[in-house]
Amino acid sequence: MTEGEDKPTGDPAATGVEPTDAPESDRPLESEDKKENGGGQAAVPPQSAAPGGAEEEAEEMAFVHPEGGWGWVVMVASMWCNGSVFGIQNAFGILFLSLLREFGSEHDEDLRFRTAWVGSLSMGMIFFCSPIVSIFTDILGCRITAVGGAAVGLVGLLASSFVTSLGPMYFTYGIVFACGCSFSYQPSLVILGHYFKKRLGLVNGIVTAGSSLFTITLPFVLSILLEKVGLQNTMRFLCLLMFVLMLAGCTYKPLMPVKPSNTRTGRFPPMRQIFNVNIWKSLGYRIWAFGIPAALYGYFVPYVHLMKHVEERFGEDVNKEVLLMCIGITSGVGRLIFGRVADYVPGVKKVYLQVISFFVIGLMSMMIPLCNIFGGLIAVCLLMGLFDGCFICIMAPIAFELVGPTDVSQAIGFMLGLMSVPMTVGPPIAGFLRDRLGNYDVAFYLAGIPPIIGGSMLCVIPWVEARRKRREKEAALNKEMDVSQKMLEHDKPQGDEKCTSGESVV
Repeated sequence: MTEGEDKPTGDPAATGVEPTDAPESDRPLESEDKKENGGGQAAVPPQSAAPGGAEEEAEEMAFVHPEGGWGWVVMVASMWCNGSVFGIQNAFGILFLSLLREFGSEHDEDLRFRTAWVGSLSMGMIFFCSPIVSIFTDILGCRITAVGGAAVGLVGLLASSFVTSLGPMYFTYGIVFACGCSFSYQPSLVILGHYFKKRLGLVNGIVTAGSSLFTITLPFVLSILLEKVGLQNTMRFLCLLMFVLMLAGCTYKPLMPVKPSNTRTGRFPPMRQIFNVNIWKSLGYRIWAFGIPAALYGYFVPYVHLMKHVEERFGEDVNKEVLLMCIGITSGVGRLIFGRVADYVPGVKKVYLQVISFFVIGLMSMMIPLCNIFGGLIAVCLLMGLFDGCFICIMAPIAFELVGPTDVSQAIGFMLGLMSVPMTVGPPIAGFLRDRLGNYDVAFYLAGIPPIIGGSMLCVIPWVEARRKRREKEAALNKEMDVSQKMLEHDKPQGDEKCTSGESVV
């Protein structure tokens, strides 16, 4: 809730009308109010006014993003959130090897298939919960949702450290920990739109680079910890990251004006406001929300199975953690570079950056089995990481362009929810193919096909959005012409009456 909402309804500042008899000494106070919250302000209509689309649009127009101030603290907190959540997920390849040794046997034909479900279920649940998280974010706010989610994630990760078989691990790590991560992750994207608009692409690049920073460092840290203290104590160490994430969520102070509601049933808004159907009226958003998941069926496969593939192809002594480090480094560089580039790409044409990213990621996945030297595999991972960073950092800016700032929470939530299915089923299918065929070659070839198909689907979004805007402009012009015609028809009889009465019109 913004501080502007505390103004009484009779206050001239709340109505936007400046009194003529106000003393000059009182007027500078208005500029001081505008500087609060780092420069953000929101003009809130009187409570007696009925809420409507025009008033909501006026609120959005009146709100000024601070473009800094406390927003930099929020950016760092969001960066930690992205790092701790997806750094752990991306480093699952290291935990995967430990799980194989801890809970499995080489005589188990479905060992990799069953073990891969732990990481896949975790990644999938993060996105599956996103539509629910968006509703909680709209009702409870970013701060409460994020802190509560981090607490749940901490409990799930701590419980996983006491598990002694794969069955309970599916629940503690794959569901509880992942649900907590989901509730803490999505508010970190939404809150950035409260503080930044012109710099949103760059800020999203910096925030999402947090996962790259953790992806670079965590594999080495986890390898050392797994060797020194074992799997259980390593997971307890990761609980520290979730505790810091709880503290980071406390910085999410909202600034955007709250949508007014007509609810008469209490504190909760009506169902039509809880489940926002307006976002699905946009054809461009519908294509984007289904095209992105279509491209991701093979996305998580390298993060889970690349380490085992390297062991089988080049031996156990090779420094396989270097590959995850290469993906992490170039992914961070890509998020910073393409995040800044996205600020200069107008409107929904930012989608073309994602199209290029998916094409490159798909081709690089297909190149993994063709690399017979370790240096070639490093080059593939460097390119894959660079365009992985491009794809991730511009997701939120594209959502803002397609549905606007007031609906972006649920727009991101439902899109991430649709991503849960491909992110979940991809790695287990790859593990099943490895168990049946004896190597990962076919799995990586197939993993490269969905990104190319999904990227092709996204190409039509700029054309669809341009056509929609053109139709809206034509409708507005036609409406203006109708109004002018009615005014002319209304004035014409009055002129005729004056002429017939013998009076001069001049």
